[in-house]
Amino acid sequence: MKYGENLFNRTRDTRAPSAPSAAPALPRQPGQPAATPAAPLPSAAAAPGPAPIPAANQAAETPASRLIVGPNIKLRGVEIDDCDTLVVEGRVEATMVSREIQIAETGAFSGKVDVDVAEIRGSFQGEMTARRKLVIHASGRVTGKIRYGKVLVQEGGEMSGDIGAISAEAPVTALRASTGLLPTRD
Repeated sequence: MKYGENLFNRTRDTRAPSAPSAAPALPRQPGQPAATPAAPLPSAAAAPGPAPIPAANQAAETPASRLIVGPNIKLRGVEIDDCDTLVVEGRVEATMVSREIQIAETGAFSGKVDVDVAEIRGSFQGEMTARRKLVIHASGRVTGKIRYGKVLVQEGGEMSGDIGAISAEAPVTALRASTGLLPTRD
C-alpha cells in the first residue's frame, strides 16, 4: 500500500462473478440468512446421508487469528492469548502463549513467549519456549532463557543466555512414574 492510499476506500471488485456450483448445498430464500441449517426430515434416519464433517476439517477451515504490530508501534504491558500468529514489526513488551511468533528485522520483543514456532529476524530479549522449532535468521538476535525443540541459526544470527533443548524424555518419565508404569526408586 502506498502512502496516501486508504485501506477502506478501495474500489469495488470489477471481475466477473464466478459461476455458481451445479448443486448448491442449501437453497436460499430472499428473506432467509445463508447459514440457517435445514430441519431434519422424518425419513432422514432411514436414508443414508452424507457423512458428518470431522472436527479436524472444521478447524482447518476456520481462518487463523493473526496480530500484526506494525512498524513504529509500541505495545507494552499486555498478555497475548489465543493468537495463532503474532507478527512484530514494531516493539512489544508482553507475555504471550500462542502457536507462532515472527519478529521482523525492524521488530523487537521483550518478555515471555511460549509458542510452537519462533522465527526471529529482529531482536528478542526475555524467556522463550519454542516447543517445535526456533529459527534465527542472519539479522536475528536472541537473548535470555531460551528453550527449543529444534533450532536453526543462520550465519550471522546470534543467541546468548541460558540456552537448551527441550528434553522429550523428562516429561514422559515423570508421567510413567506417576501412573505406576515405571518403577521408581525410593
